Amino acid sequence: MTPTHRHIAGYLFGLGAGAVWGTTGPLSTALYAQGTALTGIGFWRIFLGTLALLAYSAWNRGLLAIDRRGLLLVGGLGGLLVALFEVAYQFGIAGAGVAGAAALLYLAPVAVAILAKPILGEKLTGLRVGLAVLVMVGAWLTVRGGHPGLGGAPITSLLVGVTGGLLAAASYAGTTLLARWAVPRYGTLKVLFWEIAGGTLVLAVVLPLAGQAPAPPVTTPGWLYTAALALGPVLGANFLFFAAVKRIDAAPTAVAATIEPVVGALLALLLFDQRLEPLGWLGLALVIGGVASGYLREAAEDRMTA
Repeated sequence: MTPTHRHIAGYLFGLGAGAVWGTTGPLSTALYAQGTALTGIGFWRIFLGTLALLAYSAWNRGLLAIDRRGLLLVGGLGGLLVALFEVAYQFGIAGAGVAGAAALLYLAPVAVAILAKPILGEKLTGLRVGLAVLVMVGAWLTVRGGHPGLGGAPITSLLVGVTGGLLAAASYAGTTLLARWAVPRYGTLKVLFWEIAGGTLVLAVVLPLAGQAPAPPVTTPGWLYTAALALGPVLGANFLFFAAVKRIDAAPTAVAATIEPVVGALLALLLFDQRLEPLGWLGLALVIGGVASGYLREAAEDRMTA
């Protein structure tokens, strides 16, 4: 595969990951309507994902084998990042709405672009830094022009939603940087398994201690939505995302996945009537346009230097 084809394939995998991740907000909204607590949504979806990969390990014995360094970084640090994301993003959706939480999440590409140089040695261009302000303004406008979160949820404070969205963005940025280092060394399946297994263990310990023991879904549709969250955003989207980071840098991978808030906003509009005001649509356009413009510029520079 030529560098150009690899670059295109990586970007397409990133777009696919973002599109599948875009179903997280609508599925979580539907699941909450079935009576599942916010903290339980994140736990049960990664728990089911872990069980699915454990079942697969019967045919792939090497899935569970990992060295001490990988166990600490992927299972330990990666698990903590996954656990933080699973809880924070649900509160982001509850307080800021599907589109608002997704827009806040995509402050992460800015952090990845800046941190990828000192951590991974990837280039830091003036364009990446310059677009940071544009993306942050876009996220702010999306939250200001968005629909409140999950109808009837006990946590509907915009401040809580913004805080949750920012914490989710921080954990997403950390997971992206970790994946860029770990996937080439250990492979997609192994990294995914140890990250979500570590996240499941963290939540299984922390949530009961915090008085938020993750009660299982109480209805058949609730279990179906949970299974859809496990198979789609947890397993399917991460397979696509890790396929992207094997082919292109961490920053453009995170950029490509910015299709998520568009998918999330459209699904929320169609399914739950979570409408954005004109200000919110403008903000969403700035988020997507800002990070996508950065990617297109970098792709053009890559072609010129190839």
